[in-house]
Amino acid sequence: MDQLMGDGAATRSSAVDFDDPIVPPERPLLMPIQSLTGWSRKRAKRKPQKPTKSTLAARAFVTLVTIALTVFATYEMINVVAVTSVTWLQMLFAALFAITFLWIALPCASAILGFIRLVRGGGAGAPPVTPGPLGRNVLVMPVYNEDPTRTCDALRQMGRALDDAGASEAFDIFILSDTRDDKVARQEEAAFYQLRTALSPDIAVYYRRRAQNTGRKAGNIADFVRRWGGCYDHMIVLDADSMMSGETLIYLARRMFLDPDAGIIQTVPMLAGRSTLFARMQQFATRVYGPIIAEGLAAWHGRQSNFWGHNAIIRTRAFAESAGMPELPGRKPFGGHIMSHDFVEAALMVRSGWAVYMIPELKGSFEECPPSLIDLAGRDRRWAQGNLQHMKVIGAKGLATMSRVHLLVGIMSYLASPLWFAMLTIGLILATQAHFTHPDYFPEGFSLFPHWPVFDSERALQLFGFTMGILLFPKVLGVVAMLLDPKARQACGGGLAIVLGMIAETLLSALIAPVMMILQTRWVMEIVMGRDSGWNAQRRDDGSMPFGAILSNHYGQMILGLAMAAAAFAVSIDTFLWLAPVTLGLVLAAFLSWLTAQAWAGLAFRKARLFLIPEEVEPASPR
Repeated sequence: MDQLMGDGAATRSSAVDFDDPIVPPERPLLMPIQSLTGWSRKRAKRKPQKPTKSTLAARAFVTLVTIALTVFATYEMINVVAVTSVTWLQMLFAALFAITFLWIALPCASAILGFIRLVRGGGAGAPPVTPGPLGRNVLVMPVYNEDPTRTCDALRQMGRALDDAGASEAFDIFILSDTRDDKVARQEEAAFYQLRTALSPDIAVYYRRRAQNTGRKAGNIADFVRRWGGCYDHMIVLDADSMMSGETLIYLARRMFLDPDAGIIQTVPMLAGRSTLFARMQQFATRVYGPIIAEGLAAWHGRQSNFWGHNAIIRTRAFAESAGMPELPGRKPFGGHIMSHDFVEAALMVRSGWAVYMIPELKGSFEECPPSLIDLAGRDRRWAQGNLQHMKVIGAKGLATMSRVHLLVGIMSYLASPLWFAMLTIGLILATQAHFTHPDYFPEGFSLFPHWPVFDSERALQLFGFTMGILLFPKVLGVVAMLLDPKARQACGGGLAIVLGMIAETLLSALIAPVMMILQTRWVMEIVMGRDSGWNAQRRDDGSMPFGAILSNHYGQMILGLAMAAAAFAVSIDTFLWLAPVTLGLVLAAFLSWLTAQAWAGLAFRKARLFLIPEEVEPASPR
């Protein structure tokens, strides 16, 4: 499964016969640049979307559970580090713990809510819609130096599915190329003509390549809207690795047509189509844990939800009038074009009174995940910069509180790593201080009782178990929910395969997490120092890298892991064991990265019936 990306101003290829147009006649829509500082609710054409009682109740539940878990854990941590007096270093340690714990308590609370909703719903499908008009729709495929054969194959399958369902006349296909490589561009043009020939004449297929990829993907979509947006009621934005079933495409078009307040309806794409061990564990995780997470998010987001940039339907005119991307002031990496534009587009549309919501029960939406840890890191570096840019957006005038929460969660998803690393470092310093500083049991002045060292090891062990429970609880709930659904259980290989898969995925994820912590900490530091991520095409195949190349990417983390382990061991065996879950993953970083990038390792797990997904158990394929 693979598609493409893009951005900017358009041209026609000189090789095209103008009697056989590759673009339709233009029907422009105005798409004004939105202000982040000068917006006024009085000038808004629509009233803001008000949350329902059920949405407010869901938000209250998630907020109270998150706060309760965080307060309890922080209280316990304060008691762990300060049995008698409290130093500023201990308070800093406890404060960092509270912040990092908050960001594991929030998804746990959301997962609990999602589990309750999913079990109560009994596996009900997407809300029904009455038969009716679909409106004029277009599948928009932005591409950037992608494999045209793979992209057009996905579009061909979607086009044929629409034709088989009798809905081909309601949909067009538009490939929006931002490709800079002329050789790839020629291949794109050839693949476009083959795609047009392969599909029914009822489905119009168009292709446009921009001369300048200004604004990257957001600019690519904006250029399309400003030139051809008036041709379509709705656009379904795809990504370079997207695949959607014909039934899902038709459902989205009908749902959007029947809901005049809807601006964006987001599906929850499932990961599929990869063979490496790294990809297969991610695919398994989205199938087992994803449903309760999505249900929980949908419940408390309500109609002020988020947009993930693809596999969603958008009301074209609403998008044009509300979501013109401004440039952020200042120099890169914090200034310039907004890289993680999807969060901001959703926030701007909600600000203008349009509903943005997801339908977690809707199936038939797929994407691919990166085949290796290194590929994930390359993509995550761009996302880190894009999310940290949102610090200049979160205070924009008129944004809904929920939109600010989405932006804050995105920001903290990357700041949490340096905070976690800082907490571990301070914890190691405190442990060293407690071990090597001679305790003054009877300080000057009257004291009936001695002042003992400042760590309560028994309480620390209990807190560690509680923290691990909060981390694992969403996974356990996801497994329980799947075991309670006979159809879903069989689709993932049966109950035993699911339980063993969860154990294997948890162990691998626990080893990989410290590596990502160090990588994200490094990226945050680079961004703060002014280093831009650039824009490179993603690797879409399952090919591995030589071990030497992998080692060159991870040797720094391995050295750091060895240094932390040695320092902890010099303090005490207890400190060494406390840090072992972190240091072990770092020391094994290169080996883990190499092993999980191997297709043979993924296939070995499949042969053992681990990390199975429905597309492997059942004949049907997402592609």
